[in-house]
Amino acid sequence: MPVKFSNPKSLASPPGYSTVVEVSGPARTVYFAGQLGIDTNNTFVGAPGDFRAQCAQAFENMTLALRAVGARWNDVVKINSFLVDIERNMAAFRDVRDGYLTGKAPPASTTIGVPALARPGGLFEIEAVAVVSGRASRPARRSGVKRKRTARKRA
Repeated sequence: MPVKFSNPKSLASPPGYSTVVEVSGPARTVYFAGQLGIDTNNTFVGAPGDFRAQCAQAFENMTLALRAVGARWNDVVKINSFLVDIERNMAAFRDVRDGYLTGKAPPASTTIGVPALARPGGLFEIEAVAVVSGRASRPARRSGVKRKRTARKRA
C-alpha cells in the first residue's frame, strides 16, 4: 500500500512524528473516535490525577479499536492528542506514545493542551486515522438496535 511519510527539509524536523503523510492507491481509511483512559467498566484507571495511567490506558483502548478493524499502529497515519495540564504531562505523554509508535515512520501528529475534557476526571484523549489495505470489515451491530428485515422480490 503506497503510504509516504516525510519531513520536508524546508521545515524543522519534528520529534516523534511526521509532518506529512501521503496516501495513494486503493485502501480503506478508518477514523477512530477519541479514546480515554477508561476500563471496560467505564471507569478511569489509576488514582485520581494519574495522567500516565490514563494515557497508557487510552493508547491500549486505541490498540483494541485498531484491532477491531484489522489494523495496527503501523497503519495509523494521523493522531490527535488532547492533554490536560500539557506543561506537566507532556513528558509522560511522549514516553507512552513512543512505546506504541515504534514503526519505521511515525504518523502525523497534533498535540493540544486543553483546560478540561468533556468527561470530568479525564486527563488525556487520543483520536486516530488509519489507512488499511484490503476489504472493509463487517459493520458491527449496535446493541439494542434491531434491523428491519425486508423481503426480496423475485423477478
